[in-house]
Amino acid sequence: MPNERAKAEMHAVLEEVQEQMRQVARIQQERVQLTASVTVRKRVTVTVNADGTVIETKFGSGIADLSYAEIARAVTEAAQGASAEVARKGAELMQPFQERRSRLPKLSDLVEGMPDFGAMMPAAPPVSTAPLNSAERVAELENVSGAPEFEDVEVRPGRGRDGGVTDSGW
Repeated sequence: MPNERAKAEMHAVLEEVQEQMRQVARIQQERVQLTASVTVRKRVTVTVNADGTVIETKFGSGIADLSYAEIARAVTEAAQGASAEVARKGAELMQPFQERRSRLPKLSDLVEGMPDFGAMMPAAPPVSTAPLNSAERVAELENVSGAPEFEDVEVRPGRGRDGGVTDSGW
């Protein structure tokens, strides 16, 4: 009987995975249609696609009243705002899927001794939107650790000529 119960549970999990794949396909079809537009200073409008790529830039009447530097800042601000808005829309689209997925057991719940790989995944640092070479960008980059840190690492002395990854002893 325990074997039948395990089979039934596995069948239910497989059905749920198949439903999630159908849901992913629907979400992907809806996502590719997403766009967002932001207008800055009532004169600059930037529209981006679902990937945050600029697909259209429009200048309204009175654009000549702005300096080149003001136009450049307005275009950058509008593009960043539109990208943030389309990302918010994408996250909103994914929310029901994420909620449903969170109810499924993890692989570590199903396989005894299997580590929870999701808990081991490092969080990505935020990406800067500050201009290149600005003090803000330099300060942000100084606060980001460049190398990942690992625990429980075993270090062995090198083998062969130099013991590096290009050594033929691998």
